[in-house]
Amino acid sequence: MPRTDLVRAGAAFIYVIHDLAELDLDPAAAGCSAVVSGHSHRPTQQRRDGVLFINPGSAGPRRFTLPVALGYLLVSAAGVEAGLIELEV
Repeated sequence: MPRTDLVRAGAAFIYVIHDLAELDLDPAAAGCSAVVSGHSHRPTQQRRDGVLFINPGSAGPRRFTLPVALGYLLVSAAGVEAGLIELEV
């Protein structure tokens, strides 16, 4: 897989990048609805300048003291929403 990718889902553009510290564009200016990253394995979601940033965490073996988790995106005509699900291990 490439280090970054721009994926279209319906009318939404989703920027996918491994390490958010390497973000090489302004997602809001580029018309992105969401940015998905994963380097830290820390499940988080927040909106910045109207763009949803989500890190789904890691559904594999536990990393450090972080929860085992996964995330999802729901793309609809109303926009992009996200959720995080913590898994029991």
